[in-house]
Amino acid sequence: MTNPVTQAATLLKNHRESIDRLDAILVYTLGERFKHTQAVGKLKATHDLPPSDPSREAAQIERLEDLAKEADLDPDFAKAFLNFIIQEVIRHHKKHQK
Repeated sequence: MTNPVTQAATLLKNHRESIDRLDAILVYTLGERFKHTQAVGKLKATHDLPPSDPSREAAQIERLEDLAKEADLDPDFAKAFLNFIIQEVIRHHKKHQK
């Protein structure tokens, strides 16, 4: 018979390994996303376009809220997370305009 404490420790270790892999995926995914948004920022600066696009941002937030519901993730968290990313992207776009 397996010791319950040992079994719990094994399950905990497995969960933590999955979390670590997912954290790495998130970091690399965000890195890739920011490469594209930086290219957009340079394009906007080159063509004298505004650093933000409120209609696109609103559509993206709505889209992410829907995806969050499908993924059983708190839509308010998803919205706050995307808003944070959008503000960071706009900050980068404004740097390109200087």
